[in-house]
Amino acid sequence: MMFTKSLMSSFFALMSLLALAMSVPVQKRDVFVPPVVYPHQGTVWYAGQQEVVVWDTSNAPANITNSEGIIYLVVDNLIDFDYELASNFNILDGKVQVTVPTVSTGTYAIVLFGDSGNFSQNFTIVA
Repeated sequence: MMFTKSLMSSFFALMSLLALAMSVPVQKRDVFVPPVVYPHQGTVWYAGQQEVVVWDTSNAPANITNSEGIIYLVVDNLIDFDYELASNFNILDGKVQVTVPTVSTGTYAIVLFGDSGNFSQNFTIVA
């Protein structure tokens, strides 16, 4: 009987905390998904060269959840976290310079992270 009262008390305490947590207002968050405009289909990059990745910031919301950007190379439609091309830049800048990685000649894309991930069109890197 004592165990049941203790269990019930714990249950009601847990439910009270849950109700309190759910009553806290949630701030509205704007997610910014800027389309990558360069590189695009038909673009050719050469390993070791400097290039500028460009994305459209014209529809940026007033309050961005995460304004710190990072760019990775996409290989075979998978993000390759070994190829971080840029990081710690402001997503509202609309562009960032990167060094083209030394990879096999082939078809690649990039993904731009900030609030969310947005992929470029496929393009070519030449070794």
